[in-house]
Amino acid sequence: MPDDGNSLIGHLTALRKTLLRILVMTAVLCPLGYWAAPYVIRFLVRWCLPESAPVLHYFSPMEVFLVQLKLALVLALVAGYPWNIVQIWRFLKPALYRNEQGAFRIWAAGISVLFFSGAAFCIGLILPLLMKFSASFANAQVQPVIGLAAFLDLAGWLVLAFGIMFQAPVLVLIAVRFGIISADSLAAGRPYAAVGILILAALLTPPDIVSQLLLAVPTWLLFELGLLLARRAEKKYSKFNETDGEK
Repeated sequence: MPDDGNSLIGHLTALRKTLLRILVMTAVLCPLGYWAAPYVIRFLVRWCLPESAPVLHYFSPMEVFLVQLKLALVLALVAGYPWNIVQIWRFLKPALYRNEQGAFRIWAAGISVLFFSGAAFCIGLILPLLMKFSASFANAQVQPVIGLAAFLDLAGWLVLAFGIMFQAPVLVLIAVRFGIISADSLAAGRPYAAVGILILAALLTPPDIVSQLLLAVPTWLLFELGLLLARRAEKKYSKFNETDGEK
């Protein structure tokens, strides 16, 4: 932090430097991302598309170039993620107590693991299933012609949706840890949680019941996992407070 670290100008200066480092790293990695983009597209086509739809199509002269530019930015952000997290950590560290620093590292690791697990689950299982389901409607009169941009937009939205929804255990733990709601209240409100998960799944996925259920079911299971962990954390925290009170 700058010498006037506690001032508004000092914090804004530190934030500007942090964002600048992140932007510079992203700009440096973008050419590598553009170089890797065709290989990523080929992998996704081979992995996700069924034999009945082995190729993708483009419908405007600049479509492939623009799609690869977007994908290059995404790949640059993914490749630069460790660097970006370190920069954010360096910005926040002076404002945190020692125990808060440890908690931040744990939460950051948990959020990152869950997000990338959701993305991997989506690419590894959900996208191929969804594309096979789509191809099942083909017949002699109806044949699929899948656009490159449409396919990658779908893949991007689904990966982002799964990454976000896989944060359910973290959100449950945060809500219980900071006293927003108790684990028992969450357990009693399971029907409302189920409705909320279904609504979010509907908002974050294409308008078809298959992709919505494929997102909602794992999210519900992760919600239950978060509830189980929250109960244990709540008991542990209560015991700690009782012991501290006796002292």
